[in-house]
Amino acid sequence: MESAGAAYPQIGGACDMTRQGARRRWPGLFHHTNEAPTEHPMITTPARPFDVLLVEDDVADAMLIEEALSERGARNLVQVTDGVAALEHLRTPGSVRPDLIVLDLNMPRMNGRDLLRVLKADEDLQTIPVVVLTTSSAPDDVVGAYNSHANAYVTKPANLAEFEQAVQSIDAFYLQTATRPPRA
Repeated sequence: MESAGAAYPQIGGACDMTRQGARRRWPGLFHHTNEAPTEHPMITTPARPFDVLLVEDDVADAMLIEEALSERGARNLVQVTDGVAALEHLRTPGSVRPDLIVLDLNMPRMNGRDLLRVLKADEDLQTIPVVVLTTSSAPDDVVGAYNSHANAYVTKPANLAEFEQAVQSIDAFYLQTATRPPRA
């Protein structure tokens, strides 16, 4: 009898992933037991679609983000191209409060730095998680975003697959792992 997990290195190698990655992808695949098999759901279906506000002026990046989010399940994505449009959307009576705001820093009219400060100073909006997703890795931008109470800062990878993975990681954490405050 083979020890539990002994074949993960071979499967992981065949799929171009680490042993730990294979274990995460196929939990219990080589765990031998006499107990009845149990189901391990890999993707949970949300009770309602998640609402994401994307504040991004680059059309190509917005399309890539939308595609990466749609692969993870039901998402209601609203995209605006600057901070002024984001505030207008958020403050429009009857508009749905997003579960997550994905924010670029460099935009016309009101940039992401200014929008972040306004959001986190607004009592009605400050609890919405804001993830800065931008091309800048400048230390001043990173520190400035966290000083303005960004929930996370992610530099956009240049590689397409890494970009998609970064967006899906943001989505997985904020919309499936983290506990959010109840809707009002």
